[in-house]
Amino acid sequence: MTETEFLTIAGRVLDQIETGIERAADAADVDIECSRSGNVMEIEFIDGGSKIIVNTQAAMQEIWVAARAGGFHFRMIDGSWRDTRDGGELFSALSRLASAQAGVELTVAP
Repeated sequence: MTETEFLTIAGRVLDQIETGIERAADAADVDIECSRSGNVMEIEFIDGGSKIIVNTQAAMQEIWVAARAGGFHFRMIDGSWRDTRDGGELFSALSRLASAQAGVELTVAP
């Protein structure tokens, strides 16, 4: 995949993450704010004072996630964004990480 193709796909994924976080926060009545600057998204957990950072790495063709639990790299494999270490799916990982930081169960879906 070319860099341009990657950036287009990754931009859509960031849109999906933002929408998924907003829906999950509304459903759980949790104060979470998303903000984007270019290819970097900050997901701020207002009550807990923490953040998850999601950014695209065009050179590596990966989406990186930084959370309290650590850093994670996701690469497109067979049409799905998969953790380069354990093969976990991006939105499942975001659900787990966001739930841990929000202190309530959150389901982040595209």
